[in-house]
Amino acid sequence: MKGRNMFCLMKSRSLSDSSRAMRIKHGTKIQHHSKPISKIYFIFILLLLIFTPRVDSSWWYIGALGARVICDNIPGLVNKQRQLCQRHPDMMQSIGEGAKEWIKECQHQFRHHRWNCSTLDRDHTVFGRVMLRSSREAAFVYAISSAGVVYAITRACSQGELKICNCDGHKRGRASDDRGNFDWGGCSDNINYGIKFAKAFVDARERMVKDARALMNLHNNRCGRMAVKRFMKLECKCHGVSGSCSLRTCWLAMSDFRRSGDYLRKKYNSAIEVTMNQDGTGFMVADKDFKGTTKNELVYVENSPDYCLTDRTAGSLGTSGRVCNKSSRGTDGCEVMCCGRGYDTMRVKRVTKCECKFKWCCAVECNDCEDLVDVHTCKPHKRPDWLDIT
Repeated sequence: MKGRNMFCLMKSRSLSDSSRAMRIKHGTKIQHHSKPISKIYFIFILLLLIFTPRVDSSWWYIGALGARVICDNIPGLVNKQRQLCQRHPDMMQSIGEGAKEWIKECQHQFRHHRWNCSTLDRDHTVFGRVMLRSSREAAFVYAISSAGVVYAITRACSQGELKICNCDGHKRGRASDDRGNFDWGGCSDNINYGIKFAKAFVDARERMVKDARALMNLHNNRCGRMAVKRFMKLECKCHGVSGSCSLRTCWLAMSDFRRSGDYLRKKYNSAIEVTMNQDGTGFMVADKDFKGTTKNELVYVENSPDYCLTDRTAGSLGTSGRVCNKSSRGTDGCEVMCCGRGYDTMRVKRVTKCECKFKWCCAVECNDCEDLVDVHTCKPHKRPDWLDIT
């Protein structure tokens, strides 16, 4: 709360200073009624922050701000994050673009589930109250967001978009793989720098708190960072007569972000429930029969809600109106998606490209074909009859 008050005070001071400078520049007197206006603005911002639900990673909102990102205007940043933001504004731009990418990936991975990684427009918490619960979903979001920062920073370094980093210059000389010898060259992705910056920026808030949720977030953040490094691949260019590949120059490059998303999605399925140990320094697995290790697994502390019904306190939007697959028995099937409430069927017209022909040279011409298809959507929750009795 103290940090928020300081944010509001600094905001109101900066506004009053700028307005005073503007008036002096134009040769006008400073009116005495400016103080009440500043006080009203101060109270408005203060109330706005008081009644905004607390979510740990408000830096996710950088993706919504985009190029307009101003470090002092991002709610919820801790001092270290704000300092990094001010010191490296170009990196914040990359993180903003990366945020859009990992949120899109999250929505792809959960598109057929009751919780579909839905976001809230014009809300700096991005996901709303659903992240307040230390659930599997929170574990996945923290992991994929951490992976997204690593991916965005590493890519920006290799593309020369950042002043502080570039390609990985440590790989020199000769090496070998299953195809034989090769020379290190080209522009290897600087994954180690991406991981280093992501750890400093993303973990900053969690390191200020010593509780089960902070430990959970730190653990899942690390899993996300390692998910990107896990899929680094060797890319090579052949040299020699007629492309004989007698000589190769190779470098390390990141794989498509989808591979990290698929990997973390599987980790979500096998996530492990944990509890904090007695000295507050680590976890204990809730299942006493568990004999593996949690090092590379996602962990969670609380069970997830079923997400069937709208529940503001849990952040659940419910599945009323969601499209489902009548013939599927999986999570996208109408029985599972609609939580047994049934579904409505509506026949709609769908236009697709058909009868495509190749036309010399270099063009493909298609016709528009119309089909009538059945779309199934989940029924809304029915209120019990006794609630309508007055």
